[in-house]
Amino acid sequence: MFDAKMRTLIDPPLNMMGRAIAQTGVTANGVTLGGLAIGLIGAALIVFGSTGWALAFILVSRIADGLDGAVARATQKTDFGGYLDIAADFLFYGAVPMAFVWMNPDQNAIAGAFLLTSFYFNGTSFLGFAILAEKRGVETSAQGSKSLYYSNGLLEGTETIVFFVVLCLFPAWFAPLAWLFGLACFATAILRLFAARSLFSN
Repeated sequence: MFDAKMRTLIDPPLNMMGRAIAQTGVTANGVTLGGLAIGLIGAALIVFGSTGWALAFILVSRIADGLDGAVARATQKTDFGGYLDIAADFLFYGAVPMAFVWMNPDQNAIAGAFLLTSFYFNGTSFLGFAILAEKRGVETSAQGSKSLYYSNGLLEGTETIVFFVVLCLFPAWFAPLAWLFGLACFATAILRLFAARSLFSN
């Protein structure tokens, strides 16, 4: 919901940093994989209860997630780069809730399963929308220059990052927060289905 507004704030410094990184010879795909590795380390720290340190790794990984696109824009965007980026994002987004489940399965397992199911449904609605948009030649730049169509919704990347930050700051609240965020994810996916029906019906 807030990604488009955030883009106006974060894109200028990210693009400047991306140009500097590109000059060192580091590739956009390298930044994507590095960011994923940092994010997965953050998830591993959650498993062992080090949520404060995990938060630092998660934030760095999300900066890298923004920088890979900036590096690509400063060099050369590729379809595979966009594909790798979204695959890495989905792995990261699934790893963090799973880590909280592993940290305290007795308390978090059911809520975590519900949250991951909502992520699965929401992610499918997002990617399916992108496929149909590509097929119909529908384009948008509301979330910045992307390799695939980014449909907006109640919950987007900004809200998910804020959610992960809150979880790391208040890990004991995981279960109730997961139920609430999962419901919002289901609502986002359902609203996207209605949008797709309106836009793509013959």
